[in-house]
Amino acid sequence: MVSRVVLGAWLLLVAIVARAELVVEVTQGVTEPTPVAVVPFEWNGGSEIEDVAQIISNDLGRSGFFKTMPRANMLSNPYRQDQVFYRDWRISGNDYLVIGRLEPQPDGQVRVTAELFDVLQERRVWGQVVNGTPANMRDVAHYLADQIFEELTGIKGAFSTRIVYVTADSLGAGSFRYRLQMADSDGARPRTILESKEPILSPSWSRDASKLAYVSFESGRPSIYIQHLATGQRQRIQSFKGLNGAPAWSPSGDKLAVVLSKDGNPEIYVLTLATGQLDRVTRHYGIDTEPTWSPDGQSLVFTSDRGGRPQIYSLNLQSRDLKRLTFEGVSNSRGRMTQDGRFLTMVHQDSEGFHIAVQDLKDGRLDILTNSRLDESPTIAPNGSIILYATKKGGRGVLAGVSLDGNVRFTMPSSSGDVREPAWSPYLQ
Repeated sequence: MVSRVVLGAWLLLVAIVARAELVVEVTQGVTEPTPVAVVPFEWNGGSEIEDVAQIISNDLGRSGFFKTMPRANMLSNPYRQDQVFYRDWRISGNDYLVIGRLEPQPDGQVRVTAELFDVLQERRVWGQVVNGTPANMRDVAHYLADQIFEELTGIKGAFSTRIVYVTADSLGAGSFRYRLQMADSDGARPRTILESKEPILSPSWSRDASKLAYVSFESGRPSIYIQHLATGQRQRIQSFKGLNGAPAWSPSGDKLAVVLSKDGNPEIYVLTLATGQLDRVTRHYGIDTEPTWSPDGQSLVFTSDRGGRPQIYSLNLQSRDLKRLTFEGVSNSRGRMTQDGRFLTMVHQDSEGFHIAVQDLKDGRLDILTNSRLDESPTIAPNGSIILYATKKGGRGVLAGVSLDGNVRFTMPSSSGDVREPAWSPYLQ
């Protein structure tokens, strides 16, 4: 258990420059969010340490599923079960209560105890003890928030995951500084993975979350790179004339789907990383692009204008059977599947602009989730609950999120430059 939490610390090794944080601003939650109070945890270690309880409270509040109680309104600060007076918390309108304590250990670690109580039924429903270091208390907090979220909703939490995105800061005279950034799922602890005066595009996570593939123009032409996050080591994979773009990791982690125009037209290829073998999987005079893998690795979903306008297709890699998945609207592009293979998110164009939409692949129903007009680059949380995407707000590029049912919405503005090209990590191994 401890290793799952401490593992998050290795991500600190990739830091080059800390940049301005993204700040999550919830704009809409579920109709009746569950009220929960997260009491400040006891800490007698002397030195300052991360406020674990506040991070848990923030995580739960940002999910849109919970209404968290302000500390100023709390009638007491219990740290142990025998200090909990259910009547106080029931009167203040809470359904659940989280308490805890942090205890310094002789070896320098910190033992964190967290407990969850059902206020209405007056009983303890969950508890856990986690060891960590003072430096990784934020990882501990996200981990505990994941456990509490799952206990209360039945949905696996994703607060301990990471996001990557690209920022673009104007240098004047039409030039920009681009940064590939990685941050916690809440936008905290941003760190720069790559900085360049040339564009950076299409970051893609490996299934074990240890590597990124992306497109960089640093050599003056588009090339695909793989970067190992723990060491910072990066390598350029085979680079061909023309377009080299849109890398997508296979679920097995040993292949990349890429878009190449080396034969004159943008087509989709599968690259076996160990051998360098290329397998061309599409052959059409239209433009085939934006590949992504089905969760079982048996098919590729991609965008093609072979029917006249961009639509999303599925290609079985064994039989090479092709199936068109989208039909509604002016166009549909940038398809991404949930891990259970049930839903397909996309950029849907209608007469009003470009929106984020989701299609149920079982019954074909399409739901448009956003009403802004310049939405792009959807990416899905590994628990399938939230779609993160890029959009425009006040003339600047920002990240925003919406739940698959459209009930929860938030924005993640940055204090520095435009933000674009988000990619949500898998669960950390």
